[in-house]
Amino acid sequence: MTRRQTWQRVAVRDALEESAGFVSAQSLHQAMRTEGSPIGLATVYRALADLAADGVVDHLQQGGESLYRACSTEKHHHHLICRECGGTVEISAEPIEAWARQIAATHGFTEPEHVVDVFGVCPDCG
Repeated sequence: MTRRQTWQRVAVRDALEESAGFVSAQSLHQAMRTEGSPIGLATVYRALADLAADGVVDHLQQGGESLYRACSTEKHHHHLICRECGGTVEISAEPIEAWARQIAATHGFTEPEHVVDVFGVCPDCG
């Protein structure tokens, strides 16, 4: 599904690109308001949901909160995420891809999807 590019989605995507690491919708909204944007919090939530569904932003759950960040690639990938600073490194993991396909097939599943995020402490924080 191709969504219309509204100024709100463009503004949210631009704000995410300026953020370091994953951020919550509330944090992103506050940063945008500080910069003078008139965008509302509900609009930020909707834009983030649409961008995540379109694969334009990465989304993860941490501590019961949804976090988002601009995706630098549109192909499937995984993340190394620093627990201290939130810094993120995108990684590919073909062994995990192969395992997911194999384990799904073993159990009769098709079209497997998965999310793998590895949390640790980055060299700058360690």
